[in-house]
Amino acid sequence: MRDGAAPVIDAVVIGRNEGARLTACLASLEGQVRRLVYVDSGSTDGSAEAARLAGAEVVDLDMSRPFTAARARNAGLARLFGAGADFVQLIDGDCVLDRGWIGTAAAFLSGHPRAAAACGRRRESNPEASVFNRLCDREWDTPPGETTACGGDALMRLDALSQAGGFDERLIAGEEPELCLRLRRAGWSVWRLDAEMTFHDADIHRLGQWWQRSRRAGHAFAEGAAMHGNGPERHWVRETRRALIWGAGLPLAALAGAAVSPWALSLLLAWPAQVVRLALREGGGRGGWEWAAFTVLGKLPEAQGVLCYRLGRMRGRRAGLMEYK
Repeated sequence: MRDGAAPVIDAVVIGRNEGARLTACLASLEGQVRRLVYVDSGSTDGSAEAARLAGAEVVDLDMSRPFTAARARNAGLARLFGAGADFVQLIDGDCVLDRGWIGTAAAFLSGHPRAAAACGRRRESNPEASVFNRLCDREWDTPPGETTACGGDALMRLDALSQAGGFDERLIAGEEPELCLRLRRAGWSVWRLDAEMTFHDADIHRLGQWWQRSRRAGHAFAEGAAMHGNGPERHWVRETRRALIWGAGLPLAALAGAAVSPWALSLLLAWPAQVVRLALREGGGRGGWEWAAFTVLGKLPEAQGVLCYRLGRMRGRRAGLMEYK
């Protein structure tokens, strides 16, 4: 970035069958970036055509290769590396950008030359539509300051992304924290700003959708721990261990013990006890009890995801995409 000059900012949007959500996403970026690249991952709803009509450069992924969000982002970034941009706004196609975000984030990155990424408050656009949407909104309400990772929406420094080699395309989930770990190891920092960033449409209305999303999280925990768990950060080791203890070890111990004594089933009372402990720690209320209950219940699908990853690793196979929409 030239001294005194305004930073050049481009954007990469990724999506698959987002429909009206994508149209709103692209509209929210209009006039805010120099180049807008949309990467489509096999949409059948006309998303690619809609993006072209909106003025975006469209990259259609070759779907003969396994699709991952990381691969889609890298395909978009490949269009921008070496093209004179300083920063890139990464955003998922089911999100709408706050009009004040890019200016705030760009000013921060300009004033912090070792900051590789800035993210802000991602909000769920319809939190009252379902308990699952409310859980997503709570998940994204993280404290401002220097942090370990950003999510799929962030303003990032292109030089840092280039030096890191972009996202790891093998990962079906958890690609952003893994990239941020490599960036931090290389001396960069990641920040969560106290500013509005995006509105997201989780569109989760069924238990099965939430279960699949949680199973994908467990898979990401296990794969991340396998890749980087031996480092000083102990990347996702604790999350993987908790999933296995609460989601697999406890129920298996109770069932195995029941073969000797039915009293062994009382071990399962640890689940409601943990719900009460977590809810009270959060101050109770509807939000606290919902979060506590689904945090404990979520260990079951998370454990499934962990075991899915480990079984696939033993067999030499990689899991396919775990979509919940």
